[in-house]
Amino acid sequence: MPTTHLLYLHGFRSSPASNKARLMAATVASRHPDVSWWCPALAASPKLAMEEVLQGIAHWPHSSMAVVGSSLGGFYATWLAERLGCKAVLLNPAVHPARDLAAAVGDNALWHDPAQSFRFDPAFVDELLAQEVACISRPERYFAVIARGDEVLDWREMTGHYPGAAIKLLPAGDHALSDFEQHLADILGFLALV
Repeated sequence: MPTTHLLYLHGFRSSPASNKARLMAATVASRHPDVSWWCPALAASPKLAMEEVLQGIAHWPHSSMAVVGSSLGGFYATWLAERLGCKAVLLNPAVHPARDLAAAVGDNALWHDPAQSFRFDPAFVDELLAQEVACISRPERYFAVIARGDEVLDWREMTGHYPGAAIKLLPAGDHALSDFEQHLADILGFLALV
């Protein structure tokens, strides 16, 4: 079934203005203008972020919606896919962000706009821990693009967390997936947006 509603979730210290989010938005708008697209600015609090997302997609049809998530957004996308039963595309997804982001407690600047910053509270680590998905239930709902060259997350941990899922494992690459445009065709194919 073609995707009719598409949610994009950015990563930690990122925003809807990220290169991947803007490229995906432009691609969907030009090729599939009938698809409902939403890329919200996520709250720093994981609990609040997911509450706001669930509220925003409350009327979306779960059977024909999908979520694309990058890094921390991939972690959130997994949580949503398990909760809603929708498809998920994961771009170098964070697997254990509670562990990885414990060192990020305090003030953090956005990658693409260092003039903007947000506070990551200690309580947010516990909120991430509460959202961890021990194992995915239906691998066929997932497609992941994972770079062996990711300098932030371990590609072995990422691939190991999605057994049976469709995984495009890149021989090199980086955490930002600088060559993201080269993977759009595979992503759109998985979402049945061809």
